[in-house]
Amino acid sequence: MYTTLISAADLAARIDDPGWAIVDCRHDLANLAFGREAYAAGHLPHAVFADMESELSGARHAQDGAFRGRHPLPEKEALVAVLRRWGVDDGTQVVAYDAHGGMFAARLWWLLRWIGHEASAVLDGGLPAWQALGLPLSSDPPEPRRAGTIAVRAPFVPTVTVREVLDNIENGRKTVVDARAADRFRGENETVDPVGGHIPGAKNRFFKDNLRDDGRFKAPAQLREEFEALVRDPQDAIMQCGSGVTACHNLLALEVAGMPGAALYPGSWSEWSSDPARPVAKGAA
Repeated sequence: MYTTLISAADLAARIDDPGWAIVDCRHDLANLAFGREAYAAGHLPHAVFADMESELSGARHAQDGAFRGRHPLPEKEALVAVLRRWGVDDGTQVVAYDAHGGMFAARLWWLLRWIGHEASAVLDGGLPAWQALGLPLSSDPPEPRRAGTIAVRAPFVPTVTVREVLDNIENGRKTVVDARAADRFRGENETVDPVGGHIPGAKNRFFKDNLRDDGRFKAPAQLREEFEALVRDPQDAIMQCGSGVTACHNLLALEVAGMPGAALYPGSWSEWSSDPARPVAKGAA
């Protein structure tokens, strides 16, 4: 069972295994058609496509009209319905990949753990690592599969609400780590974040800092050393980002480092900054 990362070579050895499900998670926040177009042009053999906006995210507004962020969590049963359509059972090994260092694939990895599915991994290095080995791509649609039987189970990962994050500013019990780029964290990129800045007291760990130059994850020991400089105890940490997507990359890196237990704030900055009553800090951490 793979529960964090899998190498391109290891995946190639199991690519035809009917007990495995390969999922293409490519996406572009500025061009929502990109992922599906890239998938149609060429994807890993047998891979299905996951749409970030409609399948890996839920409704942006709650029933009371409250804004939940740009990529709120989907309803668990809706996610399970998608997974069953892909043929995923409780025992299926799921491998997610993208072409962006895992920034989108990590979201599916985390969602699977959120519904209690442990056999979930990200292709280390993504599509570039696959192609670097000269491995083939396919433009054919995936073969029809019987409906899967996966069910919701107890989650392996915790979440926190905006109320809990707000309370934490007062009590300071948990460390908040923001996965956005430094300029967005400091409040210097209003094109992306119209309300610039960060949650008071938060620290900054850009998700790309988890990667080596070749796009693969750093070694566990190095990740652990770097995260220990930010987080005393992962069970007392909250990961967030712009909309709850790249924060999952930091959560995956923590798992690779042997530091499980951190929580995701799903609404992240997009939810937080939507209410002017919530405090905002600017500048460096």
